[in-house]
Amino acid sequence: MNVHSSKYKCTECGKCFGTKRRLTEHRRIHSGEKPFECTVCCKRFTDSANLVTHSRIHSGMKPHRCQLCDKMFSRSEHLKTHMRVHTGDKPYKCSLCNKSFTRSGSLQKHKRCVHNNRRPYDCRYCGKLFKCRFDLKSHVRTHTRAKPYSCRHCSERFTFHRQLKTHLLKSHNEGTWFTCHICQKKFTQSGDLRRHIRRHEDVKPYVCNECLKCFFEAAELKRHKLKHSDVKHFICGKCGKFFKYKEKVVTHVNRCSGVVPIIFSNK
Repeated sequence: MNVHSSKYKCTECGKCFGTKRRLTEHRRIHSGEKPFECTVCCKRFTDSANLVTHSRIHSGMKPHRCQLCDKMFSRSEHLKTHMRVHTGDKPYKCSLCNKSFTRSGSLQKHKRCVHNNRRPYDCRYCGKLFKCRFDLKSHVRTHTRAKPYSCRHCSERFTFHRQLKTHLLKSHNEGTWFTCHICQKKFTQSGDLRRHIRRHEDVKPYVCNECLKCFFEAAELKRHKLKHSDVKHFICGKCGKFFKYKEKVVTHVNRCSGVVPIIFSNK
């Protein structure tokens, strides 16, 4: 290895870089910091190059086409990553739980949010704690009703990107449907299809390390593990009372302050 290529080393993962700027950009993967914001949809990025690429979405510049589903991309590497949807290739594997991912960024987020018990980000509205700044930012929109994602075909706006993606598919036939090969049910998200197929195959990969009970989805295991824990992540912003379950704090806050909180389903 060239001595200059290892001059700047990441203390989180050990990866080396030739310049301090590249190391600074890389560290944002671990911290979740995204200082570059799109002026059109408010989506944020870790570096300016990704923001420039993203801006092509709004300008319509997508020169790279998938030959299997005709989906268009602004960069060739995005097309390469997209092809894994069709091939099922997941080259990035977690060394802690062996879960695999199609993108390195997804693996980094998984390690940061799943295998790290720290929850340094708290919601100023309800006190809920989060491991990732991005997750907190998304959660806050359930309180503020902010809708940063806009449809380029009509006037509809959405709180979450997945809602926009679903709208584009259902209303404008833009994007890729993911179809179950067993029952032909269609999904707008590849992850939803994978979870659906597990139920056909009765595969329950998420196991409670306390009682060994198995679950189809990580969210089901997460909720179940609350039974074994005294940790209460939900807090009433008015009286300070803590709760284990979201629905409990929702009911309480309604009685305590007279404010009806807005809860969006994860399904």
